[in-house]
Amino acid sequence: MTSGTVRPAATGRRTGRSEGQWARGQLAPLNPNEEFKQEEDPLRVRERIEQVYARGGFASIDPTDLRGRFRWWGLYTQRRPGIDGGRTATLEPEELDDEFFMLRVRVDGGQLDLAQLRTIAGISTRFARGTADITDRQNIQLHWVRIEDMPEIWRRLEAVGLATTEACGDCPRVIVGSPVAGVSADEIIDATPAIREIAARFVGDPSLSNLPRKFKTAVAWLPDVPYEANDVAFMGAVHPEHGPGFDLWVGGGLSTSPMLAQRVGAWVPAAEVPDVWVATTRLFRDYGYRRLRSRARLKFLVADWGVERFRAVLEEEYLYRPLIDGPALELPAAPIDHIGVHRQKDGRHYVGAAPVVGRLSGSRLAALADIAEAHGSGRIRLTPYQKLLVLDVADPEPLVRDLQKIDLAANPSPWRRNTMACTGIEYCKLAIVETKERAAALVAELEWRLGDEAAGLSINVNGCPNACARTQVADIGLKGLIVTDSNGRGVEGFQVHLGGGLALADDETGTFGRKLRGLKITADELPGYVERLTRRYRAGREGENESFARWVLRADEEELR
Repeated sequence: MTSGTVRPAATGRRTGRSEGQWARGQLAPLNPNEEFKQEEDPLRVRERIEQVYARGGFASIDPTDLRGRFRWWGLYTQRRPGIDGGRTATLEPEELDDEFFMLRVRVDGGQLDLAQLRTIAGISTRFARGTADITDRQNIQLHWVRIEDMPEIWRRLEAVGLATTEACGDCPRVIVGSPVAGVSADEIIDATPAIREIAARFVGDPSLSNLPRKFKTAVAWLPDVPYEANDVAFMGAVHPEHGPGFDLWVGGGLSTSPMLAQRVGAWVPAAEVPDVWVATTRLFRDYGYRRLRSRARLKFLVADWGVERFRAVLEEEYLYRPLIDGPALELPAAPIDHIGVHRQKDGRHYVGAAPVVGRLSGSRLAALADIAEAHGSGRIRLTPYQKLLVLDVADPEPLVRDLQKIDLAANPSPWRRNTMACTGIEYCKLAIVETKERAAALVAELEWRLGDEAAGLSINVNGCPNACARTQVADIGLKGLIVTDSNGRGVEGFQVHLGGGLALADDETGTFGRKLRGLKITADELPGYVERLTRRYRAGREGENESFARWVLRADEEELR
């Protein structure tokens, strides 16, 4: 099957109801999103943005472009201020829309040089009211962006090799990679060439710009990325006969129907990663379900087919050759987060530092670039845990002190180190509760109450059920909702998930957090609840090596409330 051709296939049982699977000849669009994608390639909206909307302003924007095609260029309207979370699901889209945008800058592999960092800093300061957040997919998000400024923003970004192309939308999203690719002493193969080839060949390819839903990718030698939460992942593995390569995983994704990626059982040579990636993407394009948005991710197809059938179709209809059977990736003794000072394979050092829940600013990004340059570094890396690294440093301790001056902690408290938060109600139209400021206040309160007694607990704060900050795979996952307080009022609060996690170490198994019936807390109760839970865990665990997840499984329900 060629990149732009879809042919009907006989694989699988036909059902009476169309699921919108192109490979089965089901080409009629079955919902409004499929209709606008079929009417016009969403990538073509950029011309209208530059030639029409940037000149005519927000009022000139066609609604289908505004709430549909703009996403393919990293643009979402942000939430109109003053709308409380209890009204999120009751208002029409135009009632939630502000006349400003969130803009997502795509940073494949999380790799930035100083010119790129300074460009983002300048755009933040000039066009985004100083906003800048590191996401948990290694992007940078800006807010308060005007449509009138987008031509100049794109000009500046593209001049230094950055883009917003397909940073959102039903298309290949940013490729997550190890933040220490190319410098780690523990790495056998640097996955950067594969990431760059995929991005260069296929990001913005019209034949892949109409997928059934978003498509998330991870390519890394080290298991320092959340590979089980991606649609497709290539993770480092050594074949006993063929040597180093990559273990193929498919079908991961969280949101309201969480599923972990599954091993295909295939070993892929580094040089073949881009070709296997595009074959997997085309399979998803052609066989993915397009009837219901809620069932359109690749994970649903993999769950229905199973990995054996998925592999067979991939080999027979897209690769035209068998894949090589191979071993699973080897996991380290403990999860890797790269915070602190670490030696590179060339004898220099990298320093990992933690902003609070990924929140930065244009001025701090500019200061970071100056500090890195003053210490001999020309490279910054972003992590998929809302943290950052400065590479190639000869003498790290002076750098650590200078980073602290701009509140980037290389020796953070366990609470700052292990807490993430999504965008939340401040800007997101889907959110129900505040997240960033709430999480920052929680970190500060727990530092005061518990100091370093966190015992490595991760806290992921989410503003709605969509799990952008990976609710279900944290020690303490918090899903925002409106709850009833002791006075009978509806207030911001959270449903609690306990003991979730991904398989990032050799004694861990990917699992979703335990939900207790009726365990919902108000936002005001959150610090006290986390303190109480932490103290109970520390007192009740069977030795210091018992993980929080294992303790949660055997703990009495009352201990968890």
